[in-house]
Amino acid sequence: MKKVALVLLLFVISGFAVAQDTTRLSLLFFGDIMQHDSQISDAYDRVTKKYNYDPCFQFVKPYIQSVDLAIGNLELTLAGPPYKGYPQFSAPDELLHTLKSSGVDVLVTANNHCVDTGKKGLERTVMMLDSLKIPHTGTFVDEVDKLNNHPLIINKNGFKLALLNYTYGTNGLPITKPNIVNLIDTAAIRQDLIKAKAAKPDAIIVFTHWGSEYQSLPSKWQKDVTEFCFRHGAQLVIGAHPHVLQPMEFRKDKNQLIAYSLGNFVSGQRKRYTDGGAMITMYLEKVTFNDESSITTIKNPEYTLEWVYRTVDAEKNYYILPVPEFEKDTTGFIRDEESKAAFKLYAADSRALYKKHNIEIPENTDIPSDTLVTFKVQVSASSSSNNGSTLNLPYGIEKSDSGEAELYYSGEFLEQNAAEKYQKKLAALGYTTTVVKFMNNQKSD
Repeated sequence: MKKVALVLLLFVISGFAVAQDTTRLSLLFFGDIMQHDSQISDAYDRVTKKYNYDPCFQFVKPYIQSVDLAIGNLELTLAGPPYKGYPQFSAPDELLHTLKSSGVDVLVTANNHCVDTGKKGLERTVMMLDSLKIPHTGTFVDEVDKLNNHPLIINKNGFKLALLNYTYGTNGLPITKPNIVNLIDTAAIRQDLIKAKAAKPDAIIVFTHWGSEYQSLPSKWQKDVTEFCFRHGAQLVIGAHPHVLQPMEFRKDKNQLIAYSLGNFVSGQRKRYTDGGAMITMYLEKVTFNDESSITTIKNPEYTLEWVYRTVDAEKNYYILPVPEFEKDTTGFIRDEESKAAFKLYAADSRALYKKHNIEIPENTDIPSDTLVTFKVQVSASSSSNNGSTLNLPYGIEKSDSGEAELYYSGEFLEQNAAEKYQKKLAALGYTTTVVKFMNNQKSD
């Protein structure tokens, strides 16, 4: 054991010696975006004669905008009027505009409702996504479209991700040629993962539409497909479709994460367990070395519960409410006792499920502000151990633009105590340091 520990220590030290840069990318995944008849009716403004979804998403918007990349499942079509909900969905275009303005970056479209409105609906949905420049994958107009968008390669903040999306089926409705819908088939998935790896991404994400509706635990089939994806190169597997939450697992030692079902992000379903969902956030941390090789690891996955509130007044408005925020609400936004009880029951049910079955993924109860506060360790170039030479910090290096002094900064920390721990480590090495707070814009394109 001592020899193994020594080898690991030497590896870490040597890694620091050749490390060139450390960067982070924050991710958020959410579940099913649905539009039942009651939601469509609520969004219609009888004065302006237009649909408006901004109020519904106003409270969850800061959570989406607080990350670099937000990805969810669009479980409907944008086929144009007449608009309709279950069983064959066609939602107003205004929903997509609100998703875009709320900070949603990428949408997956392979699900059991993607051909609800036939060839026209599938193709118009793709057209609308393209018109708003929202990257997407899972359904395709034709083979050329699939070749261009499968796997979907996402470049963001110096990271390159490959996203694959599949569904178990389309409710028995036919897929009209030349349209293509990615179906869960392990032979096809294996070939797609080979293609994804050939693109040399920093991480591969598989977003699946699967499982039994209203079941809180994953089936053996879901588990088998998950292991297949991991075995052939995926790092993250994100699930949707059951319309209720299912557990999450972070396998830190293998650098793998699975969320079997994130539930309903927004829907008209009001029964117990179906009236909400969860957002899962994490960081990808990439260490790049002098030889331009890199290692990317999953860091700090957490979940945030969200509940869908439908008011009981004449308006019957829908709102997505982040649970941590509205547990602390003193304004009485949730008016009636029945809704208050449903909100509390949803939170209790979800936490009980996750407490029993989640592995290494805790709850995040932080409430994002309008701006993101981060911390960096400021380092003087005249530190005694460096004598003014080029600094080589274990965690990033960025030169100050102030011009007043030759100062450098470490990579960003989201918590002050983490920055202070790192500061002590550098101080022990002879660096002159101080912790500095930065106020940043939430999201950049």
